[in-house]
Amino acid sequence: MAYSANVIEVNEATFEKDVVQKSHDKPVVVDFWAEWCGPCRMLGPVLERLAEEPGSGFLLAKVDVDSNPGLAMRFGVQGIPAVKAFVDGQIAGDFVGAQPEPMVREFIQGIVPDENQKEVKSADSLIADRQWEEAEQLYRQLLEDNPGSETATMGLARSLVGQGEGCSAVPYLEGIKHEPIIMDSVERLLVLANYLCHGNKEKDELEEITVVEAQYRQSARLFSQGNYSAALDGLLEVLRFNKNYRSGEAKGVLLGMFELFGDTDPLTIVYRRELASVLF
Repeated sequence: MAYSANVIEVNEATFEKDVVQKSHDKPVVVDFWAEWCGPCRMLGPVLERLAEEPGSGFLLAKVDVDSNPGLAMRFGVQGIPAVKAFVDGQIAGDFVGAQPEPMVREFIQGIVPDENQKEVKSADSLIADRQWEEAEQLYRQLLEDNPGSETATMGLARSLVGQGEGCSAVPYLEGIKHEPIIMDSVERLLVLANYLCHGNKEKDELEEITVVEAQYRQSARLFSQGNYSAALDGLLEVLRFNKNYRSGEAKGVLLGMFELFGDTDPLTIVYRRELASVLF
């Protein structure tokens, strides 16, 4: 059977390449069907029409279960039509039986990321690469397009903190109230943002500060200049002097930096180990 660029036929030999691997680039919806199956002949054209719509965002893969019983067994197909959606190599959703087009369309919409989700993913990638200014621009556009989005608000705050603009980031972080899953991250970043906001202010000529406090404030300036390793080293020195400096604020600032960089960042990995050696 001849299909198209967005609708392909796959078999046991091509499934890994055409479904699993391709699903890392875009969602792949697999239609398990058979020629003799009446409901399959009802559902198939619906799926094919949706796949051919401009900007559909997914690839439709047709699997004839009579010719590919191994695939049907592998994925537990006990009744057809059976539809399974693959995203990043994993099954992200499925349903069995011929469904009306509105329900099929809703299923597809739940699998295919909309443009905003794609933009968020791009902005998150910029954050991971510490391209703070580019991320800020993208998050500001996302927030303009989606006023009140706490995901975009959080991203914008992170990009500002990464540039050392703590005072600008604080109002955004304080405005996040309704996303429980990110509240721990918000609290850690707030400690860092407030530290950068106050630590970067010029010292009053009459103000007397200790050597340790001077080191503490210097780390804020180093961070804002993008000298992250030196800033982290300085904070560790403060903690070596007093593990509970400023009632635990110094430790909180370090944890805020780890939150900003992410768990897999090399700086986080190295300095989290250093922090543990200082504290314990």
